[in-house]
Amino acid sequence: MSKIVCKPRIFKILRPEAWAAAECAGTVAVEGDDARDGFVHLSAGAQVAGTLARHFADAESLALVAFDASALGDALRWEASRDGALFPHLYGALRADAARAVWRLARGADGAFVLPAEIA
Repeated sequence: MSKIVCKPRIFKILRPEAWAAAECAGTVAVEGDDARDGFVHLSAGAQVAGTLARHFADAESLALVAFDASALGDALRWEASRDGALFPHLYGALRADAARAVWRLARGADGAFVLPAEIA
């Protein structure tokens, strides 16, 4: 039996302390690449592993936060990025209360982050 997904999910990868701060503040802080580029960088499920390898090589643990793409409205745009692939970019605040799932990612024996079964 295959899993039915009602709404497409997109993901934000954060250091655990940044996610904890977002839960307290109500929104994800705009900093780093997000502040430089003027939008919140997100990934589709199939893009998460590549994003982890490219942008989080030095991290020991991370928070992977899932959001329903349809809940983010018109502020969410799919735009060409790495190798011309379309990535979700949010031109607005990413509200912590819009999160649908949160996972703590750790590295496996091979050194790569172990992804949840839902997106692996």
